[in-house]
Amino acid sequence: MEPDLFTAAAEDRQEKDPSSSPLAVRMRPRVLDEVVGQQHLLKPGSPLRRLVGEGVGGPAGASSVILWGPPGTGKTTLAYVVSKATNKRFVELSAITAGVKEVRAVIEGARRATGGFGKETVLFLDEIHRFSKAQQDSLLPAVENRWVTLIAATTENPYFSIISPLLSRSLLLTLEPLTDDDLRSLLRRALTEERGLGGAVALPEEAEAHLLRIAGGDARRALTALEAAAGAAIATGEAEITLETVEATVDRAAVKYDRDGDQHYDVASALIKSIRGSDVDAALHYLARMIEAGEDPRFIARRLMISASEDIGLADPTALPTAVAAAQAVAMIGFPEAALTLSHATIALALAPKSNAATLAISAAQDDVRRGLAGPVPAHLRDGHYKGAAKLGHAQGYVYPHDVQGGIAAQQYAPDAVRDRQYYTPTRYGAEARYADVVERVRERLGRVGDGSGPA
Repeated sequence: MEPDLFTAAAEDRQEKDPSSSPLAVRMRPRVLDEVVGQQHLLKPGSPLRRLVGEGVGGPAGASSVILWGPPGTGKTTLAYVVSKATNKRFVELSAITAGVKEVRAVIEGARRATGGFGKETVLFLDEIHRFSKAQQDSLLPAVENRWVTLIAATTENPYFSIISPLLSRSLLLTLEPLTDDDLRSLLRRALTEERGLGGAVALPEEAEAHLLRIAGGDARRALTALEAAAGAAIATGEAEITLETVEATVDRAAVKYDRDGDQHYDVASALIKSIRGSDVDAALHYLARMIEAGEDPRFIARRLMISASEDIGLADPTALPTAVAAAQAVAMIGFPEAALTLSHATIALALAPKSNAATLAISAAQDDVRRGLAGPVPAHLRDGHYKGAAKLGHAQGYVYPHDVQGGIAAQQYAPDAVRDRQYYTPTRYGAEARYADVVERVRERLGRVGDGSGPA
């Protein structure tokens, strides 16, 4: 990084008085081996290790990289480690404040440094997704000719937010949300190390667990909450950070919820039963409890998809597409924004007309198959494309429905054993009323009178 007079003075102040910086800044790793999580990106020979000079040599130089991941997963931290470890010229820009003029100035400086002193430049560009297409275009010559080695950070899907030419000239590295074990290690290091809290306070297990729930996989959020709680405890002369202190300082109550125990299943069950009962307010309450407890949003989305088919079905054919779209969105954006998507889907499902006819239909059909009611496929429905099929009578006499007026050919489709079984009994709720009329007409046309032993 190229410090100006004010930057140098600020860094000198931080070195002399570390407490002047936030805890999250003080606890930034100084070398790659101190980084928690993201071990899939830190293996020997990885692009990040080559950027700090490990394994450099030969004809292959370090590649430009794009770091993509949720907030607090270490994108800026990794760039900071590179800036401290590399012997290259390091320049930092933010797409929030920089424009094409600043980018061109960096590139021109990099060309001079390379030509005049043989010194390579690493450019860290934070929030690159905020750059327009034209602004991103200005980076292409420098990256392609390796006048700079780019480290770009983004929280948005780069396939939508970054131009294809820049993507093709860089390596895309995906950062994962930090696990509870990763954050626990970070909190305990911050409690004991001198650059952190230096052992000034202790952190009991229940308070630590609440900090992990608050963090939601975000290291910066975890350290910020720890610093606030530690400050409150020290100010009142307490030797440890209690759960009550954490709740008071971050204004967020601890949710009684064990993600690995009964509460996990009880609250999830209550959410689905509230949706089934069309109580939208109760459903939102249980959804909020799961979100606040740090439940995996993908788990919630999976339960909503099941609910859409199990309890709504064809009464509202849009329910399942809504739940599937919510699951896809959740996978792309994560918390905290995923809470909005989950709320959207939960409300839609709770207020939709309900029908379990599809659930009962497949259950009844499976029961018959398990009881041995199967039998051979009728000969006219069997595959007739291979040589000799006609001699066996396969596909003979089959009536192509598209050749029949109305598109329904009155022929036998089910095996003899279940010829007159009726598995699907549609309700008259919502859009399923239309299906009820259709199935009645079709069965009449096919001569499917029913034997009274179906699921109805």
